[in-house]
Amino acid sequence: MAKKILVTGGAGFIGSHLCDYLLEKGYYVRVLDSLDEQVHGENCLRPSYLSSHVELIKGDVRDPLAVETALQDIDIVFHLAARVGVGQSMYEIKDYVSVNNIGTSVLLEAIIKKPVKKLIVASSMSIYGEGLYKNSKGDVFPGWERNISDLKRGIWELIDENGQYAKPVPTHEGKVPALSSVYALSKYDQERLCLITGKAYSIPVVALRFFNVYGTRQALSNPYTGVLAIFASRYLNGKSPVVYEDGNQKRDFINVYDVVRACVLAAEKDEANGQVFNIGSGNSYSILEIASLLASSMNKHDMMPEINGRYRAGDIRHCFSDISKAEQLLGFRPEVSINDGLNDLSDWLKDQMAFDSFEMAGKELEKRGLTV
Repeated sequence: MAKKILVTGGAGFIGSHLCDYLLEKGYYVRVLDSLDEQVHGENCLRPSYLSSHVELIKGDVRDPLAVETALQDIDIVFHLAARVGVGQSMYEIKDYVSVNNIGTSVLLEAIIKKPVKKLIVASSMSIYGEGLYKNSKGDVFPGWERNISDLKRGIWELIDENGQYAKPVPTHEGKVPALSSVYALSKYDQERLCLITGKAYSIPVVALRFFNVYGTRQALSNPYTGVLAIFASRYLNGKSPVVYEDGNQKRDFINVYDVVRACVLAAEKDEANGQVFNIGSGNSYSILEIASLLASSMNKHDMMPEINGRYRAGDIRHCFSDISKAEQLLGFRPEVSINDGLNDLSDWLKDQMAFDSFEMAGKELEKRGLTV
């Protein structure tokens, strides 16, 4: 069994948990991470939560020399390094394309020179755009981008050809991507670049489409991170979370511990080679439900969410996962319930401090005309 692992972006939220799990399973782990200020703070030091048993190379995935150095004697690569965030991607276009796409290209060119036994790339549910829906006749169809004029009038739901609200259903991997943000486009590019290159050079590649990942070590002061981390930051600062649209949009939330198990299963199972997989919980929750559940676990019952009735460019209405393919080929089943996961998150939050920059980020989007 291959023993030497490289995790790009391994000092971050998901990556550091993946490192812990790999170490537990007996792998040698090396990390390549730029320690970006938006994630790690202005000092950009090695995070205290990153195991001392992990070899850390501070370097940019776009730097060929850093990547070639990190790949020395490596058997398996987990490529997690990326700029993350739908809203920010709509105005920091160059940076998102540079890190996510050029960075992946540099990594692939290095792997061509020094082939590895397997490459696992972190993709995203954002590539789907709207998920799958069922109309009033019972037919399943892919959702479409919503009309701005409807959104301005507060018509949030998709309406089928019979004038009825379409019902969202779980989205499987066969759904054709509908790229509604620069971030989504960049993640799809990452996925396809890796799969195409892997096929051409006979390097096994697996793409994992993560849904909304939550858990300890999320960057609480980053206003472009996951919605649960943003809500947690608001609660820690004595403020109510702000919810866009009407709060009834549905998402799939999966705990980071389940995500890292899926990553390792993808590395260890030959059946995964050349495939893409949804990695989610298989459940759906409205944003209002999630805000309420987090408030309960943090004892913030008096802080009701503020519904602002606005729309952000790039946002979609509903998307949650069908994980049957991962269940069948990877043997993957989520183990952490939403209540247990949020309680674990809340315990960790008791010792955390967060700079709440949500309002600043919202003003930036508004200034650029990216909210309706």
